[in-house]
Amino acid sequence: MDHIRHAFEEHLAGTSPHPIGLDIVHAEGCVLTDRSGVQYLDLVAGLAVNNVGHRHPKVIAAIKDQCDRYLHVIPYGEFIQEPQVRYARLLTSLLPDGLDRVFFVNSGTEAIEAALKLAKRVTGRTAMVACHKSYHGSTHGSLSITGNEVKKYRNRPLLPDVHFITFNDLNELDRIDERVACVVVEPIQGDAGVRAASREWLHATRAKCTDTGAMLVFDEVQTGFGRTGRNFAFEHHGVLPDILVLGKALGGGLPMGAFVASKEHMSLLTHDPVLGHITTFGGHPLPCVSGAAALEVMIAEALPRNAQDMGALFKELLVHPDVREVRGEGLMLAVELGDPCRVQEVVHACLAQGVLGFWFLSCPTAFRIAPPLTINEEQVRRASQVILAAIDGSPPRS
Repeated sequence: MDHIRHAFEEHLAGTSPHPIGLDIVHAEGCVLTDRSGVQYLDLVAGLAVNNVGHRHPKVIAAIKDQCDRYLHVIPYGEFIQEPQVRYARLLTSLLPDGLDRVFFVNSGTEAIEAALKLAKRVTGRTAMVACHKSYHGSTHGSLSITGNEVKKYRNRPLLPDVHFITFNDLNELDRIDERVACVVVEPIQGDAGVRAASREWLHATRAKCTDTGAMLVFDEVQTGFGRTGRNFAFEHHGVLPDILVLGKALGGGLPMGAFVASKEHMSLLTHDPVLGHITTFGGHPLPCVSGAAALEVMIAEALPRNAQDMGALFKELLVHPDVREVRGEGLMLAVELGDPCRVQEVVHACLAQGVLGFWFLSCPTAFRIAPPLTINEEQVRRASQVILAAIDGSPPRS
């Protein structure tokens, strides 16, 4: 309907000069349907949000059931709310000792903000270390530790005493010293074009934080909940953070974030001052039941394993002279073409053939593949055929 598009253009604040502009009216599994009935195979999953697919029946049932009980009743932390308790218990059952207290918030970027506050409170320090080419969010605190100057320069001044090191460079770890409150790391850098931390570097970073008393914070907003072929990306190398930050798929398709730490450290937010972090809508019952249902689906349907298998199939199929590399873990992949213009051409050509892809803010030479973890072999083969045809500049064979 033209009036819907007109209202979109006239009354909603924009984020870019040229949004994709699909008018989606239905989503199911790995398929999006627009207002004219055209279907799109979704290789984006709401940017790693819909890990169990769109509208999974168990997720929808949990939301509908909770809607008949209650919605928001009080800001986080004051009432005992079964959806929060049940989800926190389920989530921590998958995490190691020391990551046993969950604080639910509204988004990944708020979870990062709160993690920085907690690290300062635990250590009594102010300096923070993050990585070049990292992405941790768009609020002032999270943007301060994001290693992309293009995203930051219009918003300065940002937080002081933030220092950047090169991801995977062992020689720069000496910059972590006794002044540092926390080191914030993505185990796999997402917006940088899916760059995985090496085992050696992660273990060395953990050791350096332990030696200096700095808190190690893992940002798993994008990598969590089976996306990389494990429940959480830190499991690939067995390196444990002091604070784990979650978001995106955490809410099962609804807005949610969380940070997880030890009981001892989390208790510091309860006094001196009271309400060391406070959020009105954090732990809202709907994303709690939605996220818990999605996590149960992830476990029951062995979605991390499917992510491994389907990710390997994408790598096997996407062989082309113009594809320099398909990198990543599980279904968190980047297809490197080496040319930003080619990336845009290929993504738009795929869209014209009913396959939704997307690019990276900080790596314009590659496009992402991050579909729901429920994607099947037939869908992977179809998507790969369309992608290869788009790279060739020809329509796919029927």
